Amino acid sequence: MVILVMGVSGSGKTTIGQLLSAQMNWPFLDGDSLHSAANVAKMAAGIPLTDEDRRPWLESLHEVIQGWITQHKNGIIASSALKKTYRQILVTGPDVKVVYLHGSYELIYQRMQHRPGHYMKADMLQSQFAALEEPVNAIVVDITPPADQIVAEIRRRLAI
Repeated sequence: MVILVMGVSGSGKTTIGQLLSAQMNWPFLDGDSLHSAANVAKMAAGIPLTDEDRRPWLESLHEVIQGWITQHKNGIIASSALKKTYRQILVTGPDVKVVYLHGSYELIYQRMQHRPGHYMKADMLQSQFAALEEPVNAIVVDITPPADQIVAEIRRRLAI
């Protein structure tokens, strides 16, 4: 099984993915680590990425997911996966489970104010919410509780 932890920037994808990875002893990949230097520079400058910018990045994430599935390995990947078309690239079959970290703009904006050094600034959050197409076939998890409770809910809902 591959778990795709998705949501807007600041929703806790990396935190939840890492905690889930530690509990399950499954590999974790923060999808942001595969962005090109040009994409990171663009986002750091406050310029939202276009679908064209994202395409090579999504293809790289697809390759990782498909590699895990082909090798019969479990894994956890964090990616914004904001649009349905992005998720169609990433969800390569029934072995990929989508977990959507859902929270209000106000809560996420406040959290983003307190994460120094991240290239995605809080001012970009509006563009994330504007691009978000909430998934239909996903496990939707509220991000209000503490991280350990969120992970427990994910594990309960996935029966893992």
